[in-house]
Amino acid sequence: QVQLVESGGGLVQAGGSLRLSCAASERPFSSYAMGWFRQAPGKEREFVAAVSWSDGGTRYADSVKGRFIISGDNAKNTMYLQMNSRKPEDTPVYYCAVRRGYYSTSSTAYDYWGQGTQVTVSS
Repeated sequence: QVQLVESGGGLVQAGGSLRLSCAASERPFSSYAMGWFRQAPGKEREFVAAVSWSDGGTRYADSVKGRFIISGDNAKNTMYLQMNSRKPEDTPVYYCAVRRGYYSTSSTAYDYWGQGTQVTVSS
């Protein structure tokens, strides 16, 4: 069973920056993608960003495009999310996930999930 561990969450002021990390315990598939999702209490989990290691392709939600940057190290099974110019609506719990093949914006397409990391934006 592949385990994903997120880190880097915490308190940040509106307009500030924060970097999240996600490390997989092992290479989950020969070809795989990693994604970030977020979820506020009482709301559905929403797509934030994803990367496919096969070609380095990336995808961002419109709400974070230009502010967040996804990156990582395929050899280390690690992914990062640099979050800049954070807004109060950048909801609190961020999850990383892994799926076989190319990235997807649908949470149901992912096979493994981390436990989530809390991010709080103060105004």
